[in-house]
Amino acid sequence: MARYLLRRLLHGIVVLWVVVTLTFVLMRITPGGPFDRERRLPPEVLANIAAKYHLDEPWSRQYARYLGGILRGDLGPSYKYLDRSVSDIVVETFPISALLGILALVFALAFSFPVGICAAYYHNSWTDRWCLLLATLGISLPHFILGALLIWLFSVQLGWFQAGRWENLTSVVLPTITLGAAPAAYFFYLLRSTLLETLGEDFIRTARAKGLKDSAVLFKHALNNSLIPTLTVLGPLAATLITGSFVVEYIFAIPGMGRFFITAVTDRDYPLIMGVTLVYTVLLVGANLLVDLCYSLVDPRIKSH
Repeated sequence: MARYLLRRLLHGIVVLWVVVTLTFVLMRITPGGPFDRERRLPPEVLANIAAKYHLDEPWSRQYARYLGGILRGDLGPSYKYLDRSVSDIVVETFPISALLGILALVFALAFSFPVGICAAYYHNSWTDRWCLLLATLGISLPHFILGALLIWLFSVQLGWFQAGRWENLTSVVLPTITLGAAPAAYFFYLLRSTLLETLGEDFIRTARAKGLKDSAVLFKHALNNSLIPTLTVLGPLAATLITGSFVVEYIFAIPGMGRFFITAVTDRDYPLIMGVTLVYTVLLVGANLLVDLCYSLVDPRIKSH
């Protein structure tokens, strides 16, 4: 197990290095510069700015400086927010995006598991059809449409929840549902299909032939063997949700990391773009590692060597 963990960690470090390198190169070869404006600055001013941010140095030196900063926990200065560093912005905004993502993930799992199990258990019934219809709506409606509908219904018409910001419990409900609807529908489809496939296996027929109740067959035998595909997508999807949804944060005016990433792209704030990308990659690699370790707990047939 120790060798397996070490191998996976080394693989994750390589992935991080590749992402950092590619992001750095893409930011440098993108047409235009971070300080290009409609009204061009005087050459002397541009030279002073380039010297301040070491943009006048060769790429190799800039790259080495950036890697050294990452190892020290310094993601560099922000070109847009002159009084704040990228690390400060990430530390301030990441907890908000992480909380939103965790709540959306909890909502997705709390919805998809009972509904997916119910749909598989009552296959081809009206219950199954209604569950499929609800899941189809959840996966088909874009975030900006679903968010607008929820705001119109529950904020404008009913007045139950706050329509924006991130201040209290009433302001959390609508963005959580908006962000978690599509993953909930996706988990539902995945769990339903894998359960139906597992229920048709020989060992399930053997369990039923022994006189076990349908509920025992479903929860004790079929469900455990159907969780592997769900766990496979759970890690990357959890990392995606935790880093926050740009669209949802923009719709509900949530001061999370996603909104800063959008402004960083439009303002060509290269250090902020690279910093947010690095945070996302770290979460993705960590989530995949956690999923790999959970495999052996769910299915004893899977061993890590």
